[in-house]
Amino acid sequence: MQRVKRNDTVKVISGKDAGKQGRVVHVYPRENRVMVEGINRVTKHDRVRTTRRGGQEGGITKMEAPIHLSNVMPICESCGEPTRVGSRIVAGKRARYCRKCDAEF
Repeated sequence: MQRVKRNDTVKVISGKDAGKQGRVVHVYPRENRVMVEGINRVTKHDRVRTTRRGGQEGGITKMEAPIHLSNVMPICESCGEPTRVGSRIVAGKRARYCRKCDAEF
C-alpha cells in the first residue's frame, strides 16, 4: 500500500524546499519518487531551434522535478498536521489512516 497517493497534500521535511507544502501531481512507485506542485523546481536548458514560421523556441525554462518519497510527509485532512500513515482493513479493503488522530484518509 502506498503512503502517498496522487492529489494528497504533503509537506517537504528535508532538502532545499524543507517546510513547503504542495499537492502530489504524479507518483513514481518504482523509483520511490513523487512529483509535487511548486517543489524541487530546476532549471532546464533547451536548445534554441527555428520553427516552421521562422520564430525561435527554446532557452532556459524552470520546471518541477520528482522528489524522493522519504523527503515528504502526508498532511492529514482532519488534524492538518504532517503525520505517518498506517493501514488497516475496513470492510474487506485496506485503508490508510492518520497515526496521530486515527482518522482515515
